[in-house]
Amino acid sequence: MTGPRRRRPLPPVRRPRARSLAPLAAVTALCGGLLVGPGAPAHAADDHPAFTIQDTRVTESSGLAASRLHPGVYWTHNDSDDGPYLYAIDGRSGRTLARITLSGIGSPRDVEAISLGPDGRLYVGDIGDNLDGTWPHVWIYALPEPKQLRDQTVRATQYTVQYEGGPRNAEALMVHPKTGRVYIASKRESGGNLYAGPAKLSATGTNVFREIAPVDLWVTDGAFSPDGRTLALRGYFSGTYYDWNDGHPKAAGRLAVPLQRQGESLTWTTDGTTLMYGSEGVRSQVRPEEAPVQPSPSPGATTKPSPGGGKEAGKQGEGADSGRSGAGQKNGDEEGAGKEGGGTTGKAVLVVVLAGAALYGVRRVRGKRAGK
Repeated sequence: MTGPRRRRPLPPVRRPRARSLAPLAAVTALCGGLLVGPGAPAHAADDHPAFTIQDTRVTESSGLAASRLHPGVYWTHNDSDDGPYLYAIDGRSGRTLARITLSGIGSPRDVEAISLGPDGRLYVGDIGDNLDGTWPHVWIYALPEPKQLRDQTVRATQYTVQYEGGPRNAEALMVHPKTGRVYIASKRESGGNLYAGPAKLSATGTNVFREIAPVDLWVTDGAFSPDGRTLALRGYFSGTYYDWNDGHPKAAGRLAVPLQRQGESLTWTTDGTTLMYGSEGVRSQVRPEEAPVQPSPSPGATTKPSPGGGKEAGKQGEGADSGRSGAGQKNGDEEGAGKEGGGTTGKAVLVVVLAGAALYGVRRVRGKRAGK
């Protein structure tokens, strides 16, 4: 019988992995700094965070408007098959603070947009026409923004709308914050048009909206900046902002539209610093992006594009349903932010090169220690 086998002593504990991965960690930190950049602006979420709409009754949020009476609150509504309801959503928690029922109107058909006018009224656009020219008229409902956020019924005024040149499908309605004139952007994959309503809407007659400018975008929503100098229009995947130019809009650049399930809504925050982008779907998220043009520091100052603003806009021609990107939707490395310091593309290439070098070094160290 032999005695118990003696165990060989364990070798000293070594931690080569931590040391060998140190170059990679350093490169990762460096890459992060390169991609963000030392001069990158603070994210819009500092003051206007993203939020998720918690109310399961809101399944097709198709419009968005920032409240003026209730800071941090956003008005939204469903697309169709819901009823004459508006929802006041808390921009921090995403909870519904009030549901408003509109009275004094007919049965809403295809509500697509909401905007606040300088008269303190909410303008609701029942302007959708998915068959693109089936309905000879559409409607706008206007009601005073409720002073108290509680479930209540508010009487609205109904306006009948027709377009110069015949019916149109539309999802974007914007009220100019200074003049109070109402504008509608038609929705066509190949590009639509911007229409201006009369100086004052009539509740008794038909309000004819007349074409004032072409829009090279498949528009799902739009909004004026609080100072009225800039018009932002979004599509499913991209957007354009315009110098308003006293009613003669001129394309000024691209918007940084976030990727969303079905991007349907857009509003400017009341301080003019941020654009909030919404989407359809249950528990959909509203996401902030820095506004392309920041508010003037003084009444006489000129607004300047922000570091995140794009260059002169071309034709979008995007295709959400067809699965193609438009002919005029240029690569974001050319159109969007990130030109500073060599551009996003150059930084990405540098990141790949540095990361590859670090991994090569790691393998060499491991190989030497393994005796290879």
